[in-house]
Amino acid sequence: MQLGELVSYLDDYLDINKIPDWKDAVNGLQVKGRKDIRRVAVTVDACEYTIKESLRLEADILIVHHGLFWGTKVPITGAYYRRLALLLKNDLGLYSSHTPLDAHAEVGNNHVLARKLGLVPEGMFGEVEGVPIGVWAYTDMPRAKFIERVTDVLGAAPISILAGPDTVRKVGIVTGGAGSWIGKAAEVGIDTFLTGEGNHHSYFDAEELGLNVLYGGHYATETFGVVALGEHLTRTFGLEHFMIDHPTGL
Repeated sequence: MQLGELVSYLDDYLDINKIPDWKDAVNGLQVKGRKDIRRVAVTVDACEYTIKESLRLEADILIVHHGLFWGTKVPITGAYYRRLALLLKNDLGLYSSHTPLDAHAEVGNNHVLARKLGLVPEGMFGEVEGVPIGVWAYTDMPRAKFIERVTDVLGAAPISILAGPDTVRKVGIVTGGAGSWIGKAAEVGIDTFLTGEGNHHSYFDAEELGLNVLYGGHYATETFGVVALGEHLTRTFGLEHFMIDHPTGL
């Protein structure tokens, strides 16, 4: 497959020109690489480790959720230089999809994680620049059982703030660092909110609003989108793909 064909498809499929992002985030092709694409690496973060692993495994392009460019103007030195040098010297392309990959109904982090938990997303909440990215779903499950299910899916027990009901009936999911969105979850009647991480004061938000809040880890909750996207590219185009796992524990 040609690089231009793949990039055009991803731009359209992920709707990157219509889904807004955090200020100055760059979605789409961040670094142009080789023309012919046969092997695709997917991962959460663009860093030295994942770039080197992509090269070791002979990938032609690396697709990530967290790219290199966030609008900050910095000197091309140190680790920043090493990342770019590895990409440029080895003609390895880099494609990033941040909020568009959170919001996508088929391969998005929030929708895929909900389905992995056995939930059927029935609505969305929590907006970024006017576009909702979080999902919510109804269930009827003892809280302890739901936490067990989250533990099984994420591979580790979440940090749990048990300030809501013992029976989970409406779950909200926003992967990554959405602890500041507890109030948004409460506004739409969510009683149990699953995200990656939050600040210290979010404990009191959960306590005073009466929500169960589960922090499953920023990295752990955001592996689902890139994996689903890689699988989609294999099904659609026959491209070989592989996931580079580089957990942070955060």
